[in-house]
Amino acid sequence: MDYKSLGLKCGLEIHQQLDTAKLFCRCPSTLRDDKAHFAVTRMLRAVQGESGIIDIAALHEQKKGNVFVYEGHDTNCLVELDEEPPHALNSEALSAALEAALLLNAKVVDAIQVMRKTVVDGSNTSGFQRTALIAENGAIATDSGNVSIRTVCIEEDSARSVSTESGRITYRLDRLGTPLIEIATGAEIYSPKQCKEVAEYIGMILRSTGKVKRGIGTIRQDVNVSIARGARVEIKGAQELKMLPLLVENEAKRQLALLELHQGLKKREAVATSVLDCSELFKKTQSTLVKNALDKKQAVLGMKLAGCAGLIGKELLPGLRFGTELSDHAKMCGVGGIFHSDELPKYGITADEVAALRKKFGCRADDGFVIVVADAHRANRALDAVADRLNQAIHGVPEEVRRAEQDGTTRFLRPIPTAARMYPETDIPLIFPEVKGIQLPELIDHKVERFVKLGLSKDLATLVAKSERVELFEELVKHDVKAAFIAEVLTARVVELRREFNVDVTDDHLRQAIELLDKGKVTKEVLSSVLVDMVKGQFDEKKHQAVGKKDIEKELKAIIAANKGAPFGALMGIAVGKLKGKASGKEIAELLGKLMR
Repeated sequence: MDYKSLGLKCGLEIHQQLDTAKLFCRCPSTLRDDKAHFAVTRMLRAVQGESGIIDIAALHEQKKGNVFVYEGHDTNCLVELDEEPPHALNSEALSAALEAALLLNAKVVDAIQVMRKTVVDGSNTSGFQRTALIAENGAIATDSGNVSIRTVCIEEDSARSVSTESGRITYRLDRLGTPLIEIATGAEIYSPKQCKEVAEYIGMILRSTGKVKRGIGTIRQDVNVSIARGARVEIKGAQELKMLPLLVENEAKRQLALLELHQGLKKREAVATSVLDCSELFKKTQSTLVKNALDKKQAVLGMKLAGCAGLIGKELLPGLRFGTELSDHAKMCGVGGIFHSDELPKYGITADEVAALRKKFGCRADDGFVIVVADAHRANRALDAVADRLNQAIHGVPEEVRRAEQDGTTRFLRPIPTAARMYPETDIPLIFPEVKGIQLPELIDHKVERFVKLGLSKDLATLVAKSERVELFEELVKHDVKAAFIAEVLTARVVELRREFNVDVTDDHLRQAIELLDKGKVTKEVLSSVLVDMVKGQFDEKKHQAVGKKDIEKELKAIIAANKGAPFGALMGIAVGKLKGKASGKEIAELLGKLMR
């Protein structure tokens, strides 16, 4: 795709968990998988912000009418339950966020004001998330040009959703309140490739602080995408860097398809008409789904979508049609989905029933329709949502928040939030940050360059620089042992030993083994065996002890005498077998060659 002519623009929001206690209490930020010790049930509602306006995204969530269950453990407290005011902001977390801000060349604010951001989807017990701006106006350099860093914030992570039933969502409090650094770039990313590059660079800076959590789910990327004549769409929940380019590409294609749809809908003067009860048309239906619903005293409601025949089923992306988007909006109202005229007859609904529906709605050749099977209240709300989404399509591409899917497509979540959801947190005083004494860490990229100079390959240097044992590597390379060998032991070797022998090698085991190697008491060839024995508590230095040069020479002379006339290769094979683990191959080869000469 020619992204320049499309007018593609992207901006990133990176959310990184910090490896500290929680932001507004001192509870640990570790996840718990054991049985919960208690649970509370609540409902949340949207409230007016300082401007007197209720945020559109919060109102959208409230209309769902969901009930929320919060499960907790003995590692949770009253702050997380919103039964006690927040404590002072975690100074360790703030220090890590300030380090990241300075590494991103951002200007730290003079005073930090903690704000409340209305969130009523149940992910926070209080109905809002606490967040604070700590720096702004930074910049990073990419191969495709500079990208600005608009803001660096520190905020509390949401509760963790563990199950969802109809109208009832269960959350765990273990993740709620974990400190997050939120980094927002400017919309100066102009290609999918650059989007990944920027995310990768910011991730490298965050890891360079040494104070972030690791593993799946500890860093999340949201990407804002728009094209010319399109709209800003925020895609949430991209956890894998490799998915970012595909998400950006697919969103550009989706918006392009929506613009084409917009032209078709305008040309046909498309419109949604009034809702009608169509239940009587299905009294003798063979559709199991519809029949079961009517037996439960539910209804079949529907409406005509004038001018929409053939457009409801328009493909926006492979596997994603406009009808899918209409259905997603309907599902937000608690129904299972919709049936639309472009896909019928299907699902047990016959051609005769379709004809009866078209007659009831008064459809012309270019008219379509949708029906919903549910209780009357939810069905009416669902059809209102379908009509709203159609009206948005008639006007073009709507601004909205969408959820990233595993296949690189996205699904509707909610409207784009507005500034109406922000207001000051009155329980936390202003914080005046001091940055003069902050010692900035070495960037991982710079570590990689330094490690390459020690003799490591670029790939191995990168692996070590990003590993949790990078500090141990820096310590061990002071020994008279090749840096590349130490790096290989700390990365690939310990993984192999865990997989093959089910042993977890500790830092102390590695220190002891490398020291023995440095002193010539063991050889590289037996280091794996040494580490395994150390973990099992069976290490015996005599068992693995390297022999002296005179002993090696004596053994080699005996081998030569017993195998007169044998070539070097044959003698070398015998010698390595007899001296395995007692001397290095290089040492054996040098002495054997000398003796043979």
